[in-house]
Order: sequence, then structure tokens, then C-alpha cells
Amino acid sequence: MKILDNLDSFRGESRFTVWAQKICVRTAFAEMRRSRWRDVSLEDVIDRQGEGAVTPSEPVMDPERATAKSIVLADFRRFMDEDLTEKQRVALLAAIGGMPFEAIADRMGTNRNALRKLLYDARKRLKRRMQAERLSAEDVLGVFA
Repeated sequence: MKILDNLDSFRGESRFTVWAQKICVRTAFAEMRRSRWRDVSLEDVIDRQGEGAVTPSEPVMDPERATAKSIVLADFRRFMDEDLTEKQRVALLAAIGGMPFEAIADRMGTNRNALRKLLYDARKRLKRRMQAERLSAEDVLGVFA
């Protein structure tokens, strides 16, 4: 069906079979990415974010920088708990956890556009809170760089 839907985009610069195979491979990869999240609940993703586990690929940092990072993360957790609605917090943690928008929207019973608006409002609230606490984006990003 994808090949037929995209037939008008075939320019003849390669063989038809190569072009069709490329569409099939891309469609299969997209489906594999989506299916990876089918059996994952929002709660699982949020729990993983709350654990703050260090991944093996994350470099070991000096104690001063690790302390600064944990303070910033604790502040953000507090900001999220105090300033965001439950729905905003859940959506933001799921997005940070890498869950695709379609999967988040489906599990929250909403659509993709409403989810984008929800996340926009959440980021706006967090930005206002950061400004009220006199935290600049550069300071925060400097801790994670």
C-alpha cells in the first residue's frame, strides 16, 4: 500500500525494485520502532525516569560536577512536582523517557496535537519557574555538558 501511495514520487533515477525495497525497509523499521513501545506502560517509563539510573555509556564525572548535576535534577523534579499538573508531568516524563508522541497520546487518550500543546505549556511553566529561581539555561546546560 505504501508503494502505491508513493508511486507518484518515483523519479526513475534507480530501478523500480530498488526504490520499492527502500520503502519497504523504511516502513518495517518504523513499525519495529512503534512496536517496541506497544507493551510499555506510561508508569514504566516514568518509573525509569525517577530512578535516574546511570547508563554504562555515561562517563564518570568528578564529585563536584556530579553533585551539581544531582542538585539541578532535584530542583527540576521539585519544579515539576510543584508547578505542573499531573497530566503535564506524566507527558513530559514519558517524552523525556524516549516514548514516541503517538504512543504517549494513545495511552493518555488524546491526540498528537493536544499532546504537543500540553508539553508546550509544561515547558513554558518550567521556564517561568527557572526564571523565578534565577536559573539560566546556560547554567543548567553547563552542568550537563
